[in-house]
Amino acid sequence: MKVLVYSIFSFDKPFLKKAAHGNHELVFTGKSLSKNTVNFAKGFDAVSLFTSDDASETVLEKLYIHGVKYIALRTTGSDNVNLARAKSLAIKVANVPTYSPYSVAELAVSLLLALNRKLVLGQTLMQIGDYRLDHLVGFDLHGKTIGIIGTGEIGAAFARIMHGFGCSLLAFDRQENKELMDEIPITYTSLEEVCKNSDIISVHSQLDETTKYLFNKNIFSQMKKGIIFINTAHGSIVNTEDLVEAIENKTLAAVGLDVYEKDQSIFFQDHTDSPVNDPLFLKLRSFPNVMITGHQGFLTNEVLEGIAHTTIANLNAWAYTGISENEIN
Repeated sequence: MKVLVYSIFSFDKPFLKKAAHGNHELVFTGKSLSKNTVNFAKGFDAVSLFTSDDASETVLEKLYIHGVKYIALRTTGSDNVNLARAKSLAIKVANVPTYSPYSVAELAVSLLLALNRKLVLGQTLMQIGDYRLDHLVGFDLHGKTIGIIGTGEIGAAFARIMHGFGCSLLAFDRQENKELMDEIPITYTSLEEVCKNSDIISVHSQLDETTKYLFNKNIFSQMKKGIIFINTAHGSIVNTEDLVEAIENKTLAAVGLDVYEKDQSIFFQDHTDSPVNDPLFLKLRSFPNVMITGHQGFLTNEVLEGIAHTTIANLNAWAYTGISENEIN
């Protein structure tokens, strides 16, 4: 099968090439799929897409004209693909339904630890020769209450880690994780109760119509003053303007983010010669008590290997039988 891999990076290309074992003709481009680059796909059987690729209705129609029959996503999410239009054009779409949950969960813990113990500030002071400790006071996580929003595989992995720290666990999810409840002490309650009683809140929900801007001015106003807020799930779960206000009024003592609601035009790109023109993001980035990582929660060897394996497995299935078990449309 001839496959054009859009949005390839140096960190994932070797994994895809290794997983393919020469079974497919893979052609790589660092360009994202868009109206301007869709013509690159002419003559290809399939394309492989990442988060920044645009598979909207117009783009899909051009892919169809160019003969593309399959879209292999290198992601779990598919909100950048018009699945209904793809189906009507008989373009099959498959995703990577699961990968190691520990990568994102461990990054959330890393953000929490770095913010609480002020590691970035401490390192900066160390480099300039200021060895005073006055601005570096944190708190013990042991005995604190952690609010976990979303207890799927990643949220559950985060819960297990925080249980190991000796924390009390509150959770909010539409569906309780019975297996997790049997394993560790965790109490499910309403979102409002989680916000009122937690010292730290970590978000691990999927994005859908019920979680869009789940965290807004009203919810932030119900939080305990001075909490740490972590979001490694999806930027649009949080209303960023309301988040900024909660930082400014000191509802939030510190914020750790691996996602931002408009991150598709920012993350995964080098902006050193073309500065980001997003005032809201720049304001958010300017706070000394905010740590932002560029969507690197998935970035471990184990996850990259898993994504590559599943992506190639989807292509293999289509090549041999025309059907993949991971099709989502």
